[in-house]
Amino acid sequence: MRKRRRIEYDHENHDRWLISYADFITLLFAFFVVMYAISAVNEGKYRVLANSLGDAFGRSPASEDARVPELPSVKLPPEVKQRTLKQQQSVEEQAHMTDVASTLLAAMGPLVKEGKVRVTQSRRGVSIEINANVLFEPGKAELHPHSLQVLQAVAVALRNEPFNIEVTGHTDNVQISNSTFASNWELSAMRATSVVRLLAANGIPSDRLLAIGSEASHPIASNDTEDGRARNRRVELMVLSGLPDTVEEIPLAPPPKTGSPIRP
Repeated sequence: MRKRRRIEYDHENHDRWLISYADFITLLFAFFVVMYAISAVNEGKYRVLANSLGDAFGRSPASEDARVPELPSVKLPPEVKQRTLKQQQSVEEQAHMTDVASTLLAAMGPLVKEGKVRVTQSRRGVSIEINANVLFEPGKAELHPHSLQVLQAVAVALRNEPFNIEVTGHTDNVQISNSTFASNWELSAMRATSVVRLLAANGIPSDRLLAIGSEASHPIASNDTEDGRARNRRVELMVLSGLPDTVEEIPLAPPPKTGSPIRP
């Protein structure tokens, strides 16, 4: 019987992966070469390309010194520019008014803590409400001698500021009846005038000052109690910011204890 010849097969080559790996490395190298060539743009070749495209689309060829045109700047309409400028001025003025309020709080810190002075800030400006008993005797419009320091401190803080100041006198609803004042209107107006005169005498230009008598028309508390009536008897100094008015108020914290406080 004829014997079959055994077919011998080659052993499997375990190094064939090197061929695929070498191909991959070669492709990766070629890829990075192309990427580098694209990133390093030759200005001369770019100019030649731009000229060729211009010729193709019927434009005049670019000169040798021609550069890539820049994108035109965006021009805002005048009303948009004005609105943006006003917003910036509003932010700056509000920050300035906050500095003014901080200065006033520092000058009248003890009275603020005692509740005799209230300082608030709004878009209309900085409001300083001073209880009438800090400044005046009951039923009178002459300033207390010990109140001069308080108002002088306000004048020092505001004399170099550009803002106008409204001084408004307020009373409770109990009508006054004496030989000096016929009604609360006269009393509130004279109290505001007394404060304005002192501020003008301490360096604030008179054309920035306005005295207003408000009587009991703008109470901040109920006139049914003695405490409420005491709160309503007050003088308000409004440092006007020149911004549109709003009812929103920003409460301000009392200042830190620095320096010697001014006492009434």
